[in-house]
Amino acid sequence: MAGVPRVMVVDDHPMWRDAVARDLEDARYEVVATTGEGRQALRVAAAVRPDVVVLDLRLPDLPGVEVARGLAASDHPPRVLVLSASGEHEDVLEAVKAGASGYLVKSASREEFLDAVRRTAEGEPVFTPGLAGLVLGEYRRLATRRSAGDEPRLTDRETEVLRLVAKGLSYRQIAERLVISHRTVQNHVQNTLNKLQLHNRVDLVRYAIERGLDEA
Repeated sequence: MAGVPRVMVVDDHPMWRDAVARDLEDARYEVVATTGEGRQALRVAAAVRPDVVVLDLRLPDLPGVEVARGLAASDHPPRVLVLSASGEHEDVLEAVKAGASGYLVKSASREEFLDAVRRTAEGEPVFTPGLAGLVLGEYRRLATRRSAGDEPRLTDRETEVLRLVAKGLSYRQIAERLVISHRTVQNHVQNTLNKLQLHNRVDLVRYAIERGLDEA
């Protein structure tokens, strides 16, 4: 990623949020926004288009997992690094399935956190030690399931939307092309992600390209 990564911080604790933002600014990252609410985070991210979102899972109005899912489904999906007090396996897997690129517990040191942001911005999956193996195991389980021929079938409309996503069209462009609403396109994409047990739009594009849908 060229230039200084643009980072947004989402955490409902003001002192913690401000401290994280200061650490990022001291390390010469560009902090483009901070917020403590999930729905506001989705609106602000759409406006400022951060490269990385540092996201807490415990938010007052919308679970962090839902925020991650919404960010992954946006026209300009940022990379999401979850920074949470929870190290529970279920929370980690749910965050990854929702589109998070990495997961770090809040007990990590400042140096570990800043390194995690840098690696996330570069596209590298980052996990607190001990959690990486858990996520890898889940990926392997899903891969085994797909290779066994247990892959769900998509509807014709889901396949059509997937093909246009793979061609690089935004959700709004797809909506105009198919004469449907932007929300309907998002619903088709989310249904496809759920059916294929993929995590985000990037995985969806990779899946479509592997099957030649971008050339259809």
